Amino acid sequence: MITLDITDDYMAMMKNPRAGFGKNMNPCMDCHSLMFSKAGEILKKEEFDFLFSGEVVGQRPKSQNKNALRYVEKNSGFEGLILRPLSAKLLPVTEMEKKGLIDREALMDISGRSRKAQFHLAKAFGIKEYPAPAGGCLLTDKLFSVRLRDLMETQIVFDKNELHLLKYGRHFRLDSATKVIVGRSRQDNEMIMAHYLHQTHVLLKHGTLPGPDVILTGTASPENIETAAAICAAYTKSPAGESTPVHITGKEGTRMLMVKKRASETFKPLMI
Repeated sequence: MITLDITDDYMAMMKNPRAGFGKNMNPCMDCHSLMFSKAGEILKKEEFDFLFSGEVVGQRPKSQNKNALRYVEKNSGFEGLILRPLSAKLLPVTEMEKKGLIDREALMDISGRSRKAQFHLAKAFGIKEYPAPAGGCLLTDKLFSVRLRDLMETQIVFDKNELHLLKYGRHFRLDSATKVIVGRSRQDNEMIMAHYLHQTHVLLKHGTLPGPDVILTGTASPENIETAAAICAAYTKSPAGESTPVHITGKEGTRMLMVKKRASETFKPLMI
């Protein structure tokens, strides 16, 4: 199996997908085109015969109708070399079939949104573990899309690590270069810490009480650090209105900052 990281090319495409976005930040047709394009590069290098996918006609009303499938093939750069075995009998005969590389009678004519035929096929092949039929793409998620749009339009310059962090915690925008990310659960805290960069991020934790792991990304000005500390304290059980300690860890080391405990709703206008 060959696994490729196509993040850089993908984000370049996301700036202006030819076919536009779906309901959220999902450029489905251009996403499929890009993946086929990258697979096609391997095809050429390894001298394979054709590409194929599990796409089904009508499974997605906008991105998997016949026109969309045609768009994907044309814009992938590998027109004529893409086979959709599950719906092939509903689509024009491919060159692979004409050349005798594929037996058209062995192909299928699945269409529509039901997955019953796929379930039966999986059972016939003894496949017991497979992804859930619905969802799966973060770009179709409303909250993730809002955060991604903010990152692309407000911050503009960002790295892969910041893309991963969009999946976790609560996000607060302090300025065009700076965010505060607050864990919501133990799992969130673990994932945030997995993407915490010691040399560039500021880590904040309450000094005496259980609470979220918080990181500040971007400009670590005194004002931004104080706001981040106040946000950190807001999600602890420290007494309202009282001064409370927050540990601040940056590249210069660790120090304690006393901040006034405010209600979490105070920071709602900053939340993405």
